[in-house]
Amino acid sequence: MASRAPRSDRGDEHLAVSPPKRAAAGVGGIAHGLSAALRQMGVARSTRTLLAINQDGGFDCPGCAWPEPGHKHTAEFCENGAKAVAEEATLRRVGPEFFAAHPISQLATRSDHWLGQQGRLTHPMVRRPGSDSYEPIDWDAAYALIADHLRDLASPDEAIFYTSGRTSNEAAFCYQLFARAFGTNNMPDCSNMCHESSGTALTETIGVGKGSVSIDDVEHADLLVIVGQNPGTNHPRMLTALEHAKHNGARIIAINPLPEAGLITFRNPQRPSGIVGSGTPLADQFLQVKLGGDLALFAAFGSLLAGRAEVLDRDFVDRYTEGFEEYRTARREVDWATVTEATGLTRDEIERAADALASAERSIVCWAMGITQHTEAVATIREIVNVQLLRGMIGKPGAGLCPVRGHSNVQGDRTMGIWEKLPPWAPKLTERFGIEVPQRVGYDTVEAIRAMRDGRASVFMALGGNFAAATPDTAVTEQALRNCALTVHVSTKLNRSHLVPGATSLILPTLGRTDSDIQIGGRQRVSVEDSMSCVHASTGRLAPASDELRSEVAIVCQLARAVLGDELPWRDFTDDYRIVRAAIAAIVPGFEDYEARLDAPGGFVLPHPPRDSRTFGTPSGKARFTVNEISFPTVPAGRLLLQTVRSHDQYNTTIYGRDDRYRGIHDGRRVVFVHPDDLAELGVADASTVDLVSEWTDGVDRRAPGFRVVAYPTARGCAAAYFPETNVLVPLDSTAKGSNTPTSKAIVVRLEPAT
Repeated sequence: MASRAPRSDRGDEHLAVSPPKRAAAGVGGIAHGLSAALRQMGVARSTRTLLAINQDGGFDCPGCAWPEPGHKHTAEFCENGAKAVAEEATLRRVGPEFFAAHPISQLATRSDHWLGQQGRLTHPMVRRPGSDSYEPIDWDAAYALIADHLRDLASPDEAIFYTSGRTSNEAAFCYQLFARAFGTNNMPDCSNMCHESSGTALTETIGVGKGSVSIDDVEHADLLVIVGQNPGTNHPRMLTALEHAKHNGARIIAINPLPEAGLITFRNPQRPSGIVGSGTPLADQFLQVKLGGDLALFAAFGSLLAGRAEVLDRDFVDRYTEGFEEYRTARREVDWATVTEATGLTRDEIERAADALASAERSIVCWAMGITQHTEAVATIREIVNVQLLRGMIGKPGAGLCPVRGHSNVQGDRTMGIWEKLPPWAPKLTERFGIEVPQRVGYDTVEAIRAMRDGRASVFMALGGNFAAATPDTAVTEQALRNCALTVHVSTKLNRSHLVPGATSLILPTLGRTDSDIQIGGRQRVSVEDSMSCVHASTGRLAPASDELRSEVAIVCQLARAVLGDELPWRDFTDDYRIVRAAIAAIVPGFEDYEARLDAPGGFVLPHPPRDSRTFGTPSGKARFTVNEISFPTVPAGRLLLQTVRSHDQYNTTIYGRDDRYRGIHDGRRVVFVHPDDLAELGVADASTVDLVSEWTDGVDRRAPGFRVVAYPTARGCAAAYFPETNVLVPLDSTAKGSNTPTSKAIVVRLEPAT
């Protein structure tokens, strides 16, 4: 496979490296967040908009899914939340004149950062077959064009309907209803690439694919284990909850290959001590685990805990679980040589952490992508569950399981039925709407790419997101999109996916969270679900960037009318989203009396039987201990195990800037972090330039060229680099067992002199 040249309008020749920081937020966080807002929105618009983030009657932050606390600050947002809002509420515009001046081939040479900085899309645009440019198209013609393509398919399963986590509950429900009424379950979404492993493991073990804690639990736990997660960059408001927990006497154990500033010290910008003081030290113990070593680590924890009668919550285990004896037998001993090789930790370090788990009355384990994007991710999460079951830490205040979701409504999209499998309430769609719900399992994200690559799918529609930049094996994914007869992107801003079009491609501009949404029924609000199953309202107030913008609900429903006619209440759904919520309330469990409960300050919490009543939705009705074989990646001599990560100046595939100040990177992104001792063994000099080449069983040469080497205190044998630049290195067929999630945290690479 050919090498991919860097796409950059500004190279990394000015890149500077400084020592990594040991504290997050503080004055720097305030300054950078406000600077981004003022640069994009101006003073008055920034003030009006930022003070409405995450407030009752305001809009939900389009960034992360961390929940709002019971007592809200006037400024209930973080630095990256301010950047996310600035990107959406920007005064910059991308209209027909922009596309007339910038052919697709020219835009494709620009960096993702440059593309995102151009501003909000203002008009529906079409790229015709053979053209190198997008041109305007009116909405009715766009709907008709899509409808013609969909009706001409030999099978509904030749269409793929992708969804981003930013989509509201109302839009997601309408979208899945449209796809299923059309006749397919091909609904891949961003969950497939992030927490699918969590949902799979939790459903198997506790019967619910969601976490079991609230933010109040986090603040009142006496032990928090933060594993495979970087809250300081990815969920900055979580640091406030961790600070509250510390002030309440909690201990924190951080488990990560990279030392992360936010878990070392938090300088809370809402407190004087965070502005002028030294801040709050957070992690009491840092376990610098090797990539892929978490399965062995939690198996070792289980072995150290299961044999101690005084530690075991025998009443909980006997009443609420099954499989304990088999688990205890399997964990009676572990091979400590294997554990230390897999983890890179000493037995003393592991035993110290196990003692903390043993003595805690209320413990929570939190995790994110550092756990879910490995080959053995599902097994690792099952081992995390085992450890918590041993101590009776489910259905107990201040205790539980906490997969920290990324995008602000990714969990809500799944609750609304965005899933390649049938949700349990699918028969109610037939009862209420009279549609024949397809029974076949559809394509997840990886299968969707394979289907487009192999000619089994020819229409791709994305409701939000940046599919080309978010997915693995970039060259394969981009060619798969180009293979399509039609690609459709419902977007707020220009992104990479628009530049790898099918034969015909549409860009449909949509309202964002900050935008006022006025329909025939008046001003509309939407709803979202956060990472802890709380559903709350979001109401935008800003004038839209253009009169041509349509809401996601309106786009989905108008398209459904063009394809399927008016047998379903698509027009009513568009006119008044309360009618959508009434349908959801009648179909989706937990949403009864939806409208009234949405009026309550802070919204309402969905039921979670394991948390609420220690009732488990497994076949036996009990939580399941599981036995998982200890496995970890093997890396040939002279190679490293690479993880893809975010910089502090990005959110998912949106690049806010070219700095990662917590890691000491300034004005550049093509860097690879490697331990100094590994560099010495490899004979690679710090600050040299290398190509990253991944190695996989298919023998394909996947290459990311031109990366500056940065000596960094990561775990030995491991490396890290930013995505989406390194997604090209992730083989499409390298996925987690059981969840099919791409293994973006476990890529065997070699470093070669730059070509």
